[in-house]
Amino acid sequence: MKTKGNRKTHVNIVTLGCSKNVVDSEILFTQLKGNGVSVEHESENDDSNVVVINTCGFIDNAKQESIDTILRYVDAKEAGIVEKVYVSGCLSHRFKDELAPEIPQVDAWFGTNELPRLLKTLKADYKKELVGERLLTTPAHYAYLKIAEGCDRPCSFCAIPLMRGKHVSTPMDQLVTQASNLAAKDTKELILIAQDLTYYGLDIYKKRNLAELLDKLADVEGIDWIRLQYAYPAGFPMDILEVIKNRPNVCNYLDMPLQHGSSEILKLMRRGINREKTEELVDSIRQKVPDIALRTTLIAGHPGETEDHFEEMYRFVEKMRFDRLGIFQYSHEEDTHSYSMPDDIPSEIKEERTDLIMELQQGISSELNQKKVGNTFKVLFDRKEGDYFIGRTEYDSPEVDNEVLVPASQYVRLGDFANVRINRAEEFDLFGDVIS
Repeated sequence: MKTKGNRKTHVNIVTLGCSKNVVDSEILFTQLKGNGVSVEHESENDDSNVVVINTCGFIDNAKQESIDTILRYVDAKEAGIVEKVYVSGCLSHRFKDELAPEIPQVDAWFGTNELPRLLKTLKADYKKELVGERLLTTPAHYAYLKIAEGCDRPCSFCAIPLMRGKHVSTPMDQLVTQASNLAAKDTKELILIAQDLTYYGLDIYKKRNLAELLDKLADVEGIDWIRLQYAYPAGFPMDILEVIKNRPNVCNYLDMPLQHGSSEILKLMRRGINREKTEELVDSIRQKVPDIALRTTLIAGHPGETEDHFEEMYRFVEKMRFDRLGIFQYSHEEDTHSYSMPDDIPSEIKEERTDLIMELQQGISSELNQKKVGNTFKVLFDRKEGDYFIGRTEYDSPEVDNEVLVPASQYVRLGDFANVRINRAEEFDLFGDVIS
């Protein structure tokens, strides 16, 4: 495959945004490799003459990062370093008609469901025999498993359905095949992702089927940890808790974005649940799986959020004492229901509110971590940085949660498990020694 100047095509895939984009990039990576195309993921060298930027369009900061990245590679193209710049993903899907005239140096724009067209542009065929195969861009010992695409929820602030479409579940047999293939390549941890895990199966099996899927994946030999991310609280399928409790390789971990702690704001957000029902759900989950770590995310500054509403959210966090928590500033997204409301909260107030919640959570996390001192945990080691090996317990997802640091003098193998006794704790980190 040749380009102008008789230079062999070498593709660099750049991934921005969430773990769902990571999976999409890995599928593209696998297809290109299967076609014999020279390809890298996020190459550190400027030796790729073709760049594919897989963009995020979720909130303002993510959109700006995507645009800045596009402009950086457009500059590289004008400097003669790069020959072709292609843009895919959520930002491209939603805004390509607006962006194309503004950035004409981009050679082509592709939506979230246009992989075959992108491959054709790169002079590669879509190989059906590679469906279910994945070349990972993460460390080999963990992988994201996307069990569904799109979303049917009506959340007022969210533009994901505009970019990803309606919810479409991936059949169980395909997911089990993917998991088996990953396990054969020494993947030990599967992180289940979707815009809404708890909706899984309604479209193809006519019932919520996440519990059955979990059971089948837990049977895959070689998979030591299965982790759930992005569960939706309204209509939560309680039967998955029995699987979490009874299957040792399903982590005692649940990521469930709750978005707010005020019933009035939750109603404006069209979340289908109020504060009281949310608290009942959290209590029920903790009663059924007492050892579970709950992660949530919140939004500060949604249209209509008063000081009283924010105070409600603050007290909600204070009462619930989540193990892990993140918070975003509200982003006014075109064509969403919330966009019809005035974005009436100044950015400095949004920032102040997010800072107050994170300061509160920092104290909660510190208290919870101090209770871990003296205890021993099974830790999966991800990387080495400076004087430490860095890993995670079953209560922590990569990149967003707490980490366990062990002195590098106590050698461990990356991608392997070891038992670690915790001897010191900080707000978001644990320090310990390997004991076996």
